[in-house]
Amino acid sequence: MLSIRDLSGVHFNSQAIAPTIEQIDQSFGATHPGVYNSAEQLFHLNFRGLSFSFQLDSWTEAPKYEPNFAHGLASLQIPHGATVKRMYIYSGNSLQDTKAPAMPLSCFLGNVYAESVDVLRDGTGPSGLRLRLLAAGCGPGLLADAKMRVFERSVYFGDSCQDVLSMLGSPHKVFYKSEDKMKIHSPSPHKQVPSKCNDYFFNYFTLGVDILFDANTHKVKKFVLHTNYPGHYNFNIYHRCEFKIPLTVKRENTDGQTETCTTYSKWDNIQDLLGHPVEKPVVLHRSSSPNNTNPFGSTFCFGLQRMIFEVMQNNHIASVTLYGPPRPGAHLRTAELP
Repeated sequence: MLSIRDLSGVHFNSQAIAPTIEQIDQSFGATHPGVYNSAEQLFHLNFRGLSFSFQLDSWTEAPKYEPNFAHGLASLQIPHGATVKRMYIYSGNSLQDTKAPAMPLSCFLGNVYAESVDVLRDGTGPSGLRLRLLAAGCGPGLLADAKMRVFERSVYFGDSCQDVLSMLGSPHKVFYKSEDKMKIHSPSPHKQVPSKCNDYFFNYFTLGVDILFDANTHKVKKFVLHTNYPGHYNFNIYHRCEFKIPLTVKRENTDGQTETCTTYSKWDNIQDLLGHPVEKPVVLHRSSSPNNTNPFGSTFCFGLQRMIFEVMQNNHIASVTLYGPPRPGAHLRTAELP
């Protein structure tokens, strides 16, 4: 059994002490009235940064409600001796609104992280990225405190390799594409002349961003933004990219409106705003080698407004690929995947 103490060092859960409602009250004192979730049959008692849940379904005594409580939530009188079923420890005042605390400066270790990434658009589609970056150390820029450095950088389609290096610094890794396995989905794959050079990615793991350069011109042709959700093949390789993407929504009898897609948007919500994609999705199945099985399953790639959304089976967005303006005579298709 896990032994847990309160701030004063007194145990409220151990082999000798059960975490009852009375023990919690004695250890932590008074708080706001509890909240009852009828769907889960759980009674939640909340403190700052700490919540306890008590199960109701096994009680012989029916819970007593006091319905005259703000926002329709009922305070609850619960039987003596009820024990804790779950305990949550979090940062903030509310479990529903909690967010991960800011990364300590001691963890930066010379790396640069992205606080936010805004996708820039022109009249035809995405044009580049505006990144709000965080770094530890001194130097020019807006100082959030004595040691934190906050600054903005922008990169665009068509920027040279040197432009990107001067804006974002050296990548963590450079990856050269050996082949394009999705070429079979192109309009005329048999007419495509094999390239003598390979396009290459700059992988910025702490930014959650990949940048693809054309092998001949050495200019930006693609951005890939990673959400780092559990259950994806690339989970825990990239830091989560906190992106915001403006999407053009066309409705009847109105001009084009703009809605925002974020890292936490779900694909069904985006489809409700924009309508279903014209083309069917491409099924993407990653594996480390031909004989290995991907335990996370396939993902689905939808093309929309010069972007490809890679969607997991739970409706979360795994990555978003942004394409630059097509070259004359070229057509962007869903199958043009990284």
